Amino acid sequence: MDTLLTIQRAQAAPPCTVVIFGASGDLAKRKLIPSLYNLVACGEGMMPAKSAVVGFARREMSIDEFRKSAHDWTVKYSRLKVNEDCWKKFADSLDYLSGLDRPEGFKKLKAKLEAIEKARGIPPNRVFYLAIPPEAIGESVERLTEAGLINKPDAPNFTRVVVEKPIGHDLPSALEVNRTLVKYLHESQIFRIDHYLGKETVQNLLALRFSNDIFERLWGARNVDHVQITVAEAEGVGTRAMYYDNSGALRDMVQNHILQTLSLLTMEAPVSLDAAAIRDAKLNVLRSLRPITPQNARANTVRARYAAGVDADGKPARGYMDEQGIADNSRTETYVALKTHIDNWRWSGIPFFIRTGKGLKARASSIYVQFKDVPQILFNRESKVPANALIIRIQPDEGFSFDVMTKRPGLDLVLQPVRMNLSYQAAFGAGASPDGYERLLLDVMDGDHTLFISAPFVEKSWEFVQGILDSWKDGARVPIVEYPAGSWGPKEADELIGSAGRVWHEP
Repeated sequence: MDTLLTIQRAQAAPPCTVVIFGASGDLAKRKLIPSLYNLVACGEGMMPAKSAVVGFARREMSIDEFRKSAHDWTVKYSRLKVNEDCWKKFADSLDYLSGLDRPEGFKKLKAKLEAIEKARGIPPNRVFYLAIPPEAIGESVERLTEAGLINKPDAPNFTRVVVEKPIGHDLPSALEVNRTLVKYLHESQIFRIDHYLGKETVQNLLALRFSNDIFERLWGARNVDHVQITVAEAEGVGTRAMYYDNSGALRDMVQNHILQTLSLLTMEAPVSLDAAAIRDAKLNVLRSLRPITPQNARANTVRARYAAGVDADGKPARGYMDEQGIADNSRTETYVALKTHIDNWRWSGIPFFIRTGKGLKARASSIYVQFKDVPQILFNRESKVPANALIIRIQPDEGFSFDVMTKRPGLDLVLQPVRMNLSYQAAFGAGASPDGYERLLLDVMDGDHTLFISAPFVEKSWEFVQGILDSWKDGARVPIVEYPAGSWGPKEADELIGSAGRVWHEP
């Protein structure tokens, strides 16, 4: 079967200049610069011709130093091996400017951009990527406006501003960030990025559901027993300790990545593939999420942190409280397990179990959809027949599998579960999946909001999470427990899902 269905981009993105605020930071090193290089290296006009990339940060650095550093970062972190001829072409597009921490730096940035655009013969289309702390967003956007770097939304040349998560620290701060952004920008100019939405498997949720009638007919309370979403990280907090101790697993993963995945998994079919239609369908899921309140938090949430244990290689691993940079009185969780429901027509009565954590047994992200048991007749009369299950693997081995029962070859009638498996790497080749940032950066240049977060979604997701945060303020109501590093989490999480008669699927 060789049929290919290709949905082309409406048109090639026009040339532009991408300005990376915080260009000497970790995100620029690990993701942004390597991803922009990969868009050039992939060829086929992925990166608009003659486009430029400008690093903008506080520290002083020459252009040559920046290009040398960018080369080293790309060699280390790019999914593609660096081709030196291609690198020379990319390096020619790189420039650098200090002064991010000074008002006059923005005036110099305006002059720098105008000079680059004139030299390269490109229009003043600009993307400002704010890879900076959330508390610096408002001031940066204000200074961009004062320097005359924000065009009107209906201007001939576009201005687009990319904002990294987290959008706020809680519901009030998220509302304030959104108010600040729309004070200086039109909503169409704002791109709230969550790199999880750029992952191939997460994007494939739409295709899996709405281009395969077999799954859509099964999708809902009539056929599904329960759903699990697991996002597990084997490493501890490492060098992110100071950031993480002010965040925690609930804010760092549930509020954005996991709720985004849940909404794509469970939403109704959008009226079109238009960004607004998909965003509305996702938002309706959050509107239907059953709130977690102080009255039901103990029955529906677990919070924990890793203690000393062993890592994936069997070596001793220290506990969270022993990590450098963690406050002695820290009450931050590194693990969260939740039970929730989507109170709408399709999913009424079906439990959804969510867990995420650091210092766990393995790095793995997956969605486990278990279907209802077959009736207790025929094969299921004397011994329980395992239920069918669809497993969607987001990382590390992207793909999906379907567990079904079959007869084992032989003269006796023996049933055996068999896994029908699709691995992206096996089917499409190694390196077939671009990094999430590659896709999302290209979408910003295209002006496509489909995989970006809307302001109402940010606010509604924080509204759900705020209910949990408020419930946890009283440490006695949902006490923080511990689990050994290198395990799958605390026993309390097993008890949470066990109280509903289910068990965790090991990804």
